[in-house]
This record gives sequence, C-alpha cells and structure tokens, in this order.
Amino acid sequence: MERNMKKTITAVLLLLIIALLPVISWAEELKPTNPEQKSAEQKPEEDKVTGEVAASVLSAYIWRGQELTRHSVVIQPSLTASYKGFTANIWGNLDTRPYNVGDEKYSSNFTETDVTLSYSRKFGIVQVGAGYIYYGLAAAAPGGPDLPDSQEIFVTLGLDTILAPTLTVYKEIDHYRQWYATLGVSHTFSLHEKVGLKLAATASYLLSTDETTYPKFDGDSLATTDKFNNLHDGIVSISLPVNVISSLAVIPTVSYVFPLSDDAKYEMRARGLQGAANPSDKDFSYLYGGVTLSYTF
Repeated sequence: MERNMKKTITAVLLLLIIALLPVISWAEELKPTNPEQKSAEQKPEEDKVTGEVAASVLSAYIWRGQELTRHSVVIQPSLTASYKGFTANIWGNLDTRPYNVGDEKYSSNFTETDVTLSYSRKFGIVQVGAGYIYYGLAAAAPGGPDLPDSQEIFVTLGLDTILAPTLTVYKEIDHYRQWYATLGVSHTFSLHEKVGLKLAATASYLLSTDETTYPKFDGDSLATTDKFNNLHDGIVSISLPVNVISSLAVIPTVSYVFPLSDDAKYEMRARGLQGAANPSDKDFSYLYGGVTLSYTF
C-alpha cells in the first residue's frame, strides 16, 4: 500500500511538471493593457507566487556522506512554489539500477519522496528561516521491506554578503535520532552574460542521540555502543550555470564528498554499498556529477 502511494505521488509530480510548463509560459507573456488599472496583475512582486520546476540526472546519490546508489544513474525531479516567504517543495529520487552484490537483476526503483515546508524572512543582510521535512523512504532493494520514514525540523541563518555563508541545523524527530548541522559558502563568477562559474563548499557536524541508528564506528568500521559526535562530511562542488533563456537554465555540476574526521571515515565506510567482505574495505569518499535542468517562474 505504501509503495503504491509513493508511485502515485511520483506520477502526480511528473504530471504537474508537464502541466505547469505551458501555463507558466502563458502567464509570463500576459501583460496588463492599462497601466493604471488596479488589478491582480499589478500586485507587488512579493505578492506573486514564484517557483521552480527542475530535474537532475546524476551519476550517484550521496546524502550526508552516505552512498545511497552505486554504479547507476539517478533522476531527481523537483517542484517548488513560494509565496510571501513560505515555500513548499516536493522532491524524488529514481535509481535506474539499484545496486546488488550478487547476480540478481533489479528493475528501476523510485527510492525516496521528500516534502519540505519552510518559511524565511530577510532583515537587512540577514536571512533567517525554519522548516519541516518529511522523508518517504522505499526499500533499499526492490522487493524488500520499506525503510522507516524520517521527519526533521530545521532552522537556518544566512548572510547576504561575500561568499553568502549559511548555517543550517537539522533535528530528526522520528526514527533516526540525531542533530546535523551544515555551514556552507558559495560564490558565482560571471564568465559571460549567460554563463557563470559557481564554486561551493559545505562542512557538517553530526551529533547522534541514539546509538542504535547513528552509532560511532571503530577503526574496522564496526558499530560500537557509543553515539556519533564529531565533524562529519565535507562537500566541494563546481557548477557551470547556463541561462538558455531568462527562465530556463542548464547546470552541469561536479561534486566531491569526503570525511572531515576519522570517525566520519569509519562511519561512511560502514554505510557504503560496496560488496566488500570487510566494511573497512569500502569507499569513504565520492566523486560524482551530472546536469540539472531548471525552469523558474
């Protein structure tokens, strides 16, 4: 039943993406004929609904240092709508070839559907916000039992200044009890009126409150009875956003994920998918990339 619900959500998301494109294009071309009329079309910019329809095709799905796919292409559609500081987003992950150690072949599998609700407000150069995320998780392999779903609340603080530093703190409130904090910086260089070069970096810290779901791992990448409490993963990304037209962008991206501490290295190895006899032989850093198609309105 839950798997059918996730497939339904996926179908609805894709239908929305297809249906919205012509409506958005028509709305952009529509202009009021009388500049003095007091109509809905003349509301201030902040009163308009804005958003994004996007889809990413990537060589891997790496989430918070965890290898969630291996040797397969993933497709990640997303739909976002914002109004007066409130934002709603639905996002999914399709693993085109779920990894298996043996010879058994698996069909395509939509592994995750996330829903995010948030609110943000700007005070001068300071941007503050808070939100909620629901993670709908499918089985690790088709035919297996679904993983327990997850829920998080988060707060964020950003500065509209050089490197745009942003601090976000997440608290898991459902099954995988932990705190996860990220500090990110980024900067975009203009290479051309339609082409940019974006450099971004993120560092994270993981504080577990449940040793059964987020334990500390030893040097052999075996779980201990202690809770994880240390620096976790770092990410360095390079992207080349290309504005095809004012509202349509193509964004090639390459990212490198690596541990920021020995504890993180042991944990990232333990959670890897590689079919190694010893957990300590698995990978703990990942280089992957792909392209995102983004349409804003």
